[in-house]
Amino acid sequence: MSQSTDLKEAVAAERQRELAVEHLLFQALVYVERKHPGLVDHLEGSLDRLGDRAHDETKDDEAVKDVARLFLESLRKSAAG
Repeated sequence: MSQSTDLKEAVAAERQRELAVEHLLFQALVYVERKHPGLVDHLEGSLDRLGDRAHDETKDDEAVKDVARLFLESLRKSAAG
């Protein structure tokens, strides 16, 4: 196999793991929010402590918080329905 093929396969495997974990985490959070309302509010209150761990020019704390806000918005809608 070429390095290019190896890299593509590694990136695809990482993406697949990320999607699977995100789905399972999301569904677990929906379940918990339905059983114990207030979790989403608690998570939302923690966003001021969230940041990007990068140490180069790609560091963007606000972009990370924006992703989290979208996640929480979807979580809130899913838990309500």
